[in-house]
Amino acid sequence: MLHAVVSDIHGNLEALETVLADIDRRGAASIACLGDFVGYGASPNECIETLRPRIEVAVAGNHDLAACGRIKLGYFNSDAAEAARWTDQRLTPENRAYLEGLPLSVPWRGLRLVHSSPSDPEDWRYVLSAEEAEEEMKAFTESVCLIGHSHYPGAFEWNGRRLSYSREADIPLRPGHRYLVNVASVGQPRDGDPRAGYLLYAPEARLMSHVRLDYPVEGAMKRIAAAGLPRFLAERLQWGE
Repeated sequence: MLHAVVSDIHGNLEALETVLADIDRRGAASIACLGDFVGYGASPNECIETLRPRIEVAVAGNHDLAACGRIKLGYFNSDAAEAARWTDQRLTPENRAYLEGLPLSVPWRGLRLVHSSPSDPEDWRYVLSAEEAEEEMKAFTESVCLIGHSHYPGAFEWNGRRLSYSREADIPLRPGHRYLVNVASVGQPRDGDPRAGYLLYAPEARLMSHVRLDYPVEGAMKRIAAAGLPRFLAERLQWGE
C-alpha cells in the first residue's frame, strides 16, 4: 500500500493539480501535508480547497501562519512579506480558520510529521547540515521524521554509529536505522530542479521515494503576474531556485 506526502505547495495550483493527478494514478491510499499551503503563489484559496478534502493529516507551515497574521514578517524577505500580506487579504474566513487550527507536529502512520525542525517546530529552523540533523534526531522517538521548509529534498540516516546523507530518489528504510527526510516542494522547488515534487511511502516494502514531475510552470507564472505579486516570485519557478 502506498501513501503520499506533499509539502510547501505555496499557492501553486498548477503544480498541486499535477502532483495530485500522479498520486491518483499510482493509487496512494492516503495523503499527508507538511504545511505551507500558501505563500508566494497566487492561488491560496484554490490550493487549500483542492487539497484539504484529500489529506488525512497536515501540519502548519510558517507561511500559513504568516498569512493569518500569527507570525511577524520581520524575518521574511521583502517578496515573501508582500506575498504574505497579499494572501492575508484574500483568504476566506473558512480557509483562514483551517490554517490557524493546524498543529505544528503530529504522528502519522508510525512517522513524525513537522514543517521545520522537530526539536522546535515554531522556531522555523532549516535542517541542512549533518550537525543539525544529528541534533534533531534526538527530538523524536519515531524511526522516521518527515520535514519540509527548505524545499531541498534529501535524507539523513543514522545507523547507530554515524550519520549519512543522500539525495538519491529512493530511500530504503533499514531496520534499526533512523531517518530525517526532507520532502521536496510541490509549488516552489529550490534545488535547481523546477519540477514539482512529493514523497511516496511504501511501508510494506520499507521504501520512501522522492517523485519529481513536470507541470505547466507558465500557467503558475502568469497567475502571479496577473495578481500583481513580485515578478521574482514568478521567475524563480522556471529556475527551481
